[in-house]
Amino acid sequence: MGGGAARTEASGERAVAAGGAIGQVNTGDHVTQVERATLLPPEALDVAPAGLVHLPERTKLFVGRARELALLDEGAGVQVICGLGGIGKSTLAARWAADRVGDHPVVWWITAETPAELDAGLAELARAMQPSVVGVLPENALRERALQWLATHEGWLLVLDNVSDPADLRPLLARAGEGGRILVTSRRATGWQDIARTVALDVLGPAEAAELFTGVCEADDGLGSLCEELGHLPLALKQAAAYCAEAGITPRTYLELLAAYPAEMFAATAEGGEAARTMARVWQVTLNRLTDTPLAVVVLRVIAWWAPEGIPRQFLQPLGTPLEVTEAVRRLSAHSMITLRDGELSVHRLVQAVVRADAAGARARGPAMQLLHRGARAAGWQAAVHAEALAGHTDPEADTEAEAELFQLAGVLFGRDTAVRRALPLFERAVDSLRRSHGPDHPSTVSAVQRCALAMGWAGDTERAAELLTDVLAARLRDLGPDDPETLEARRGLARVLRKSDHQRAADLLTENVAQWQSLLGPTHPRTIRARFEQLEARFGAAMEVTALEELADEAERASPEDPDLRASIKRTLVLALSTAGETERALALAEEVTEEARRRLGTGDSNILLSRLLTIQVLNRGGHEARGRLLGAKLLEDCLRTVGESELTRLVRKVMS
Repeated sequence: MGGGAARTEASGERAVAAGGAIGQVNTGDHVTQVERATLLPPEALDVAPAGLVHLPERTKLFVGRARELALLDEGAGVQVICGLGGIGKSTLAARWAADRVGDHPVVWWITAETPAELDAGLAELARAMQPSVVGVLPENALRERALQWLATHEGWLLVLDNVSDPADLRPLLARAGEGGRILVTSRRATGWQDIARTVALDVLGPAEAAELFTGVCEADDGLGSLCEELGHLPLALKQAAAYCAEAGITPRTYLELLAAYPAEMFAATAEGGEAARTMARVWQVTLNRLTDTPLAVVVLRVIAWWAPEGIPRQFLQPLGTPLEVTEAVRRLSAHSMITLRDGELSVHRLVQAVVRADAAGARARGPAMQLLHRGARAAGWQAAVHAEALAGHTDPEADTEAEAELFQLAGVLFGRDTAVRRALPLFERAVDSLRRSHGPDHPSTVSAVQRCALAMGWAGDTERAAELLTDVLAARLRDLGPDDPETLEARRGLARVLRKSDHQRAADLLTENVAQWQSLLGPTHPRTIRARFEQLEARFGAAMEVTALEELADEAERASPEDPDLRASIKRTLVLALSTAGETERALALAEEVTEEARRRLGTGDSNILLSRLLTIQVLNRGGHEARGRLLGAKLLEDCLRTVGESELTRLVRKVMS
């Protein structure tokens, strides 16, 4: 019998009817001898019963996924739903298949994590199609019978859940033909290109996440915060909701427990919950498959301490050779543990939290800090964002001196991009750490206090900043003397925060600095020229003379060694002075020149370029060209949000555009 639609009959003396492949047959007048064959009863050759369905129990907890359901409806042949463990692949597949039972004579679900499980599922399909073969045919014969039926019939639907490797499907695809549909779920995101179309599954939206949670537990106190902390991951939301309902606690309380006892809460489940599907274990299966690429697990543990998005590949290069790091990243991406986009890595925040809670993940804190410190100066803003995340994941009491240095560097980088409100907490944390470890009078502590106070001044707390910087200046005079560059920098910092509250004292301090720098380094050194520039700013503010600024800009260009940042600062101020004087065309030309110089020197994403572009908009607005200014401002705002986020610079752009 080739398929289930026809019968095989014996006729005549010594004839043999075979329901499948047989070995040698010898017939005589009274004896039939069959070797390596199984004789089947005639009813074993019946066709499969109509409406044969085997699916998981239909869940009531299903929200969203309209786009993905539509993509499955539009598909044909073989489709794969891929994504992170716990993201809802199986739930989506089960819901879609259940809603389309009437479209297929056979709908059969197979857990297919291994080839053996796939074979067992096919054998079970054969038993369901023909119950009379139960106990008669061995497993391999049943599997073969199912494959023969699939190859000779149409309209069936197979759902293969949790397939580990695309290669595991090739024997089935080679035999089953194209008469039906196969829907696969898999954590593997790659390797399907010549087998199937993929439907990549992402997390739920905020509203859908809240709906899923309240379908189990109707508490709403802190619900939005908990959903965000759980990264809108369906499995985590359902487990948290079940736990809250059973324990009689609110989402806010669950969030507090999660922060205080992460390892325990990630391992917790409500009574009757499946222990293997807790957050602490759901990704362990994938990590076990990556043991042949140990660096992949190392990479995952390191990036667990950083921000979940915008992770530059170059941060990871010190971990191995370029090939080793590339292979580690490739395998993490292939198994849906990370996402790759535009040369950067992203990882789900809950994966990070679970990895950090593990003992081995906790030990990766040091390497994560060291890699950030190593790449910070070259990466700028991105390094500051990841250092900020590291600070948020760690106990301040456990900070090392190296971490205090990293947080200060991140604060400087944020401050350079005018994100002072993000810089200040990092500076304050570094100060507290160094006071504990070195004492309040140690030079490292004093330097940290100086940076922190300057950030306070920029953030608007000039009174407190002035108090701290007065103490810093006194300490520098006491420990280093009046001629030390550190003393002069302390005086400069104090003058900067006093410019609005005590204009005359600020001018006096800067005048003193000009004399000191000129005595130490001469009149043509960049530090002397900078002191003169700041003295002019303090004395005249926005009314600075164009001629004086032009002379300073020329001197800065001739200074040895040249300081391009100083020259750019003077020219930006000159742009505003020209605009104030009504010389709009000259101001626009100089603003464009400053922007181009910064682009050549710093690249396209540096905040100095954004500042220069803002100058152009300000000049246009002052000169009566508001329409053109609005067009340029919209593009600048978009670039600011992309590169420096919600910072002081971004807010300034909005203010100029309003």
